[in-house]
Amino acid sequence: MKHQVRVIKTERDYDAAIARLSTLMDEEIAPGSSKEVELELLALVIESYERNKVAPVLPDPIEAILFRMDQMGLSKKDLALYFGSLPKVSEVLARKRPLSLAMIRKLHKYLEIPADILLGGIGEDDIDLSEESQYDYARFPWQEMLDRGYFQTFAGNVRQAKEKGEELIRNFMRGVFVGSEQPALLRAPLHQSGSRVMDDYALLVWRVAVLKKARQQKQKLPTQYKKGSISGEWLHDLAKLSRFEQGPRLAQEYLANIGIVLVVEEHFKKTYLDGAAMLDNGTPVIALTLRHDRLDNFWFALMHELVHVQKHLDASHIFIADNLDDKTRSSINAEQEADAGAREALIPSAEWEKSEVKVDPSSAHATALADRLRIHPSIVAGRVRFETDNWRLLTGFKAEVKRHFEDQLGGAVGAI
Repeated sequence: MKHQVRVIKTERDYDAAIARLSTLMDEEIAPGSSKEVELELLALVIESYERNKVAPVLPDPIEAILFRMDQMGLSKKDLALYFGSLPKVSEVLARKRPLSLAMIRKLHKYLEIPADILLGGIGEDDIDLSEESQYDYARFPWQEMLDRGYFQTFAGNVRQAKEKGEELIRNFMRGVFVGSEQPALLRAPLHQSGSRVMDDYALLVWRVAVLKKARQQKQKLPTQYKKGSISGEWLHDLAKLSRFEQGPRLAQEYLANIGIVLVVEEHFKKTYLDGAAMLDNGTPVIALTLRHDRLDNFWFALMHELVHVQKHLDASHIFIADNLDDKTRSSINAEQEADAGAREALIPSAEWEKSEVKVDPSSAHATALADRLRIHPSIVAGRVRFETDNWRLLTGFKAEVKRHFEDQLGGAVGAI
């Protein structure tokens, strides 16, 4: 009986083809016969089906390590160099501790175990083990990151976080920076003001956290930002929102209406940040730290960053970080413009020059100017203290702002 070879479409077809192949392989088949042709065709359709339907079985990473140890005559003690300690070697080989990316990089480099075998064990397939990692993972602000709940699926301590540093940071950054956008520490387009050097690692983590929060809000923006949307009149109208009890939250809404995202993320130690302006795929994002919990500081920092968005953010400067306490900023043109623009938006120079509070910094005069401009009196008080360099004046007008952003402070927004 002549058998016809057909394309395999189902498991039943596959089983029948395997059975027929076994039968043919047990027979004495004459070269050039129809059965030889059938055997060759069966082998091809079976291979094609298996390639498309049956997942390839990769060797087990631990078995690969044990095999290489046997080949090279290595002991567990020899592997301590790659695993960090002898107990870790024992735990990994006993499958009680997972391989970390740091271990995998060393095993691939020094034992030449194929990357697909090692990475298959942790479910990562987009890592080039031939390249050195661009970060020193021990330098990230692990304690602060853990305290903020950035790693909800990780319950270890700082030491354990450092051991799994590459995995944790990769997951934390996943989806925020892609491909060429992945920031190298000092190669990312960055303008930064500050006489004290900001900690690059802490600044990078803060930036990622801000973008995670911003992208949650970005989905709700009613419009896309258009260059030129920020004008002097628009800024003056924004300043008038300071008069309201919920002014800071109203400002967030006001910015959203022209396609700008405003988020709050506390600063990290050694960043000395008050705020930053950045572009995220064309969308302006303003982030404030509120490290000085004063209403006048909030409004000045907000206006300062808005002037950066208006005049300085572009494809060559997509991230501008600011320490407003820095006295050396006066030498930077962009910072001079942002300071001047913020002051003008809050209290126009013409109004300031003719105001009585400039000559006599009393509460009555401060209130009078605030009423005339329809802004919060704490803004006038802040301007007086700045101009006179006397931070004891008009302290009765101080007002706090963090309470308006409790939903954005101290939480684990965007945690993994």
